[in-house]
Amino acid sequence: MSDATKRLGFFLVFDAVLSFISFYLAYLLRLNFEIGEEFYAGLWGYFALLCALKIAAFAAFGVYRVPWRFFSLDGLRRLVWAHIAAYGLFAAIYAAASGFLGEALPVFPKSIPFIDGALSVVLIGALRVAKRAVFERRAPDKSARAIAIVGAHENGERIFRSLDRAQYAARFFIDDDPLKRGQRIHGLEVVGFDDLESFAARYGVKEAIIAPEPNGETPPLKTIYDRLNAAKIERARFARLTGLGAEHERLKIEDLLARNPKDLDKAAIGAFINGKTILITGAGGSIGGELAKQAARYGASELILVDSSEYNLYAIGEALPQAKLKMVNVVDRDAAFELFERTKPSIVLHAAAYKHVPLSEANPKATAINNIIGTKNCIDAAIACSAEIFTLISTDKAVRPTNIMGATKRVCELYLQNVPSGGVRLAAVRFGNVLGSSGSVIPRFRRLIDENKPLSVTHPEITRYFMLVSEACELVLQAASEAKGGEIFVLDMGAPVKIADLAKQMLALAGKPELGIVYTGLRAGEKLYEELLIDESEKTAKYPSIFVGKPTKTDFAALNARINALERAGDDEIEAILKAIAPEFNRNKGGNNVDLQRV
Repeated sequence: MSDATKRLGFFLVFDAVLSFISFYLAYLLRLNFEIGEEFYAGLWGYFALLCALKIAAFAAFGVYRVPWRFFSLDGLRRLVWAHIAAYGLFAAIYAAASGFLGEALPVFPKSIPFIDGALSVVLIGALRVAKRAVFERRAPDKSARAIAIVGAHENGERIFRSLDRAQYAARFFIDDDPLKRGQRIHGLEVVGFDDLESFAARYGVKEAIIAPEPNGETPPLKTIYDRLNAAKIERARFARLTGLGAEHERLKIEDLLARNPKDLDKAAIGAFINGKTILITGAGGSIGGELAKQAARYGASELILVDSSEYNLYAIGEALPQAKLKMVNVVDRDAAFELFERTKPSIVLHAAAYKHVPLSEANPKATAINNIIGTKNCIDAAIACSAEIFTLISTDKAVRPTNIMGATKRVCELYLQNVPSGGVRLAAVRFGNVLGSSGSVIPRFRRLIDENKPLSVTHPEITRYFMLVSEACELVLQAASEAKGGEIFVLDMGAPVKIADLAKQMLALAGKPELGIVYTGLRAGEKLYEELLIDESEKTAKYPSIFVGKPTKTDFAALNARINALERAGDDEIEAILKAIAPEFNRNKGGNNVDLQRV
């Protein structure tokens, strides 16, 4: 028999026993402790009916779904409303029976339900409060870890009640609200962040659990984490409230780097996507796959997912069974044109590209053909089939590129801005690294931590922009909805992050700072600092999270001729052609290394 079944059986038995006690006591109180024979005649029948109605009402109002140790004001409200429903139904049944049976119905004092109801709520409520009161008074185990709870509000209090006393010993609450400081919750003082270090040292607190805000929003985890670290609290968890209390898990680096853009216009995205035929290239990748999922969520009438990788296309198809899967390599111009002509997409989101910098450096022609020719074919096909909007997923590495991959993306931007569009709105969206994407640094760091190996970073000063893939893709769709033609939209990625600091944070979050960092030196094509705009003075913005750069005009015939020359060039000729198209391309071939060191 499961614990849940045992608990239910316990409550059913004791609710019935306490209901009889309150019912009998109500008779005694009403009749001055002398119950006459005429009243005994109906006592058992009335009790049986009322008890059955109460237990049914308790079940209907979810009273039996509230665990004993989490019984609270919400549970008490459920209990009171269940009593009101049960006694109301009892009164209705009694009135109907009185009209039908008249004097044949056993005598029943009309005030009994009121007396019994009050007694029943007290007794049955006391039963449920009893264990919680004992549990909350019980001292934590001596081996329990001392913790603080961030958030002196109802959610923080709920987390306190949910704590396993064998594991955690809460010592105080943390809240910067000046009206709450000095107050006590369950005997624990509320302190501000300014006093946190002294309180943490006094109680030996090295860990904190962060409560969600009462309005359901996630608090600023990065700010809280930094302030906890400053007070020498090394470990932090974020709580997620459930129907059975709260679950808390270690903060992940994604929690700290999430941007949560405040100007996300979901209505604009919905109006842009809903009812449209959407074609997404590179749909099996992390960015293309997320774009596909969001397009489905925003109501696309038809999803055409394109990828040259069988497995990647299969995987996204499993997640989106309603989508049409097309295994097409868009470098094949005839195949691309046939696909676009057959499907007639309204919106094209072009995410297909080789993105890994070191691999692209080692394979310049393959990267140029895949990225530039594949993009050119898709743009031309979109124009030929009169699509409404074509959006290129670009990168911050296209700004003053130092590697083959960035240079190819810059060439794609130039082609998009200068090709005669035939009324198709062509735009590019440029952003930095997305957290967790294939080939990104975070999965690699996570794997090294799991293997208990030091984290390898190329240079102490190398910085990158980061954004959650879900946030980036929603902003891509929002930017695309604003496209008039020829724009390069640039997502505001926030402040750049030092990769070394990122590595240290991930080690601290994993509780393994002793693994340390090994510096390996910059790789070919890698630069220390990424940029999002060629000229900051060029940017304009409708939304604070999305900038618009000025278009770069160039001779289209010469541009097209040089792009076509890529297909005839060898690996050693690709760099010169790319530089002729994008003079700002200055390839870094590596060698800017630092001494190997571990910190």
